[in-house]
Amino acid sequence: MGCLFCDIIAGKRPSEAVYQDELAVAFEDIHPQAPTHVLVVPRKHITSLAEMTPEDEALVGHLHRVAKEIARERGIDARGYRTLFNTNRDAGQTVFHLHLHLLGGRGLGWPPG
Repeated sequence: MGCLFCDIIAGKRPSEAVYQDELAVAFEDIHPQAPTHVLVVPRKHITSLAEMTPEDEALVGHLHRVAKEIARERGIDARGYRTLFNTNRDAGQTVFHLHLHLLGGRGLGWPPG
C-alpha cells in the first residue's frame, strides 16, 4: 500500500495546499484540532522522527522554519502556537511519513495527551 503523504506530494490525492518548496509541502489537516492545523511534510519519505538520520537534521529544521512562516502569515505567532511530531503508534502517528503539526488560533492546554 502506498504512502498517503507521498501521494499528496505527487499530486495524486487532493489537499488544501498552504506552502511548497523544493524540500517541503504544507497543507491543511483534514481533521483539524485547532483553528489552524497545518501539516508540514518533507518531500523526502521518512517514516517517522525515529527513522531520521544525521543527514536529515537540516530538513527537520526547515520544516520548523516553514511552520514559523505559516504561523506569522496567519497572525497566530504573537499569541502562540504549537509544533509537534507524533512518533509511532503510541504517540498517535497514523500516517507513517514524517509530518510536523502546526496548531494555533486558540489556547492550547497542557499536558496535551
